Amino acid sequence: MKWNLRLTAANRGIWKASELQRMLAEHGLTISAGKMSGLWSGEPASIKLDDLNVICAVLNCGVEELLIPEPDQVCKVNEQAAPAAAAASNAPMVKPRQRDGRSLPPE
Repeated sequence: MKWNLRLTAANRGIWKASELQRMLAEHGLTISAGKMSGLWSGEPASIKLDDLNVICAVLNCGVEELLIPEPDQVCKVNEQAAPAAAAASNAPMVKPRQRDGRSLPPE
């Protein structure tokens, strides 16, 4: 996914992170300067859905404007690793042994 906050804000005449930060605070979302810098200039590792909801409300946009899918960036599973994973799933099940001195649970 590509994070597109800066362009989305610019399309609405918001050119500074501090301006957006102030607008978000007016809607109940207080963001630190460091976190705002990460949202504005980078690709955040994570974002809360509640925060995303406030950002969309302030910018009057949908999530599809902020998060742009990049399907060509998704890697396929290594074909050599797939058979190894399948072989591991066919391993015999481990049965727990009863410890000495303990009774079995009631049936």
